[in-house]
Amino acid sequence: MKSKLLILTSFFLTLSAVSCTNAAPEKKVIPGAWQIETYLPLLEGKAVAIVANQTSTVGKTHLVDTLLKSGVKISAIFAPEHGFRDLADAGDLISDGKDPVTGLRILSLYGSHQKPTSEDLNGIDIVLFDIQDVGVRFYTYISTLHYVLEACAENGVKCVVLDRPNPNGFYFDGNIADTSYRSFVGMDPVPVVHGMTPGEYAMMLNGEGWLKNKAVCDLEVIKCRNYDHNTLYELPVRPSPNLPNQNSVYLYPSTCWFEGTNISLGRGTPYPFQVFGSPQLPDNGFSFTPESVPGAKNPPLLGQLCFGTDLSNALADNIVPSSAINLEWLLSAYRDYPDKKTFFIPYFDVLASGPVLREQIQKGMTAEEIKASWKEGLDKFGAIRAKYLLYK
Repeated sequence: MKSKLLILTSFFLTLSAVSCTNAAPEKKVIPGAWQIETYLPLLEGKAVAIVANQTSTVGKTHLVDTLLKSGVKISAIFAPEHGFRDLADAGDLISDGKDPVTGLRILSLYGSHQKPTSEDLNGIDIVLFDIQDVGVRFYTYISTLHYVLEACAENGVKCVVLDRPNPNGFYFDGNIADTSYRSFVGMDPVPVVHGMTPGEYAMMLNGEGWLKNKAVCDLEVIKCRNYDHNTLYELPVRPSPNLPNQNSVYLYPSTCWFEGTNISLGRGTPYPFQVFGSPQLPDNGFSFTPESVPGAKNPPLLGQLCFGTDLSNALADNIVPSSAINLEWLLSAYRDYPDKKTFFIPYFDVLASGPVLREQIQKGMTAEEIKASWKEGLDKFGAIRAKYLLYK
């Protein structure tokens, strides 16, 4: 493997790195996975499992393909929500199977099997975690990370996180999740936007005793190069079917709330998470009709003409990136919706990790009043977060 390491090191040093809007050409961000010369020695002679999806690339080549060519023994692939190489709809069943490219077994970590079992990890020495996250509590990749760390800790398996930048890593905001309402879209006591990379988040889970029975994982993080929390990092690969561009990634923390209402947030249109509307809202000159499309086969309000708000140019109009969650869009939709009793669906309380936010909106509280109720929790979280930042 040593000769292959030298070849690969030379090759990867010649790669042009991922784009970063505020970095000089010679200071492009280099994700952890790209630094193969750093972590390949850890894998020599080891049985390796990889938690990965379509974002797990080294240059333009998938991490799994890259490591196999270098002689790494990969025993299993763990796939998160949306699958391994191909993107499935949100909530779609992700089944176990085989990778058609390599023939390796794929074990789904979504649905009824969210945490690797002892049987899954039998014979595994190291688990590599390499998934591009978007830095939002609702986004299930950090819940998968939580369960992977927990399983590794319980089974004496080392976990190596190949870190990737957080495109929303320049702020943290939102209510702190109440873990008595724990779900797969709210596993840990963090705000909606946590402002941490996967590596930093993993260190926090370990260090704060948030894994089951306060288990501690043998954890190593391969840091990004040329990244800090002021970096506006543009994702090179779509992280999930309905976050197709940077505009949607920036809007996601503010518009995902509509998933818990009878308002469409644009699934089934070219602009998911970038528009919102309903047949029940007033016609103010903008409308759309959700259709069945790849990535959204059966979107809410399918085939119905929806009136609402167009945020598809938010990035160009300098509405985003913003260092705060925008609650005004949710509050205005609630005010304009004629039947207040049917505005929310039960999933809203799941997203919000409890009923408090819904009740605040129903009481008529303003965005400023709601955000004031978040301050104490955010101050406490900020102190916790600061202990684990790798990119200060």
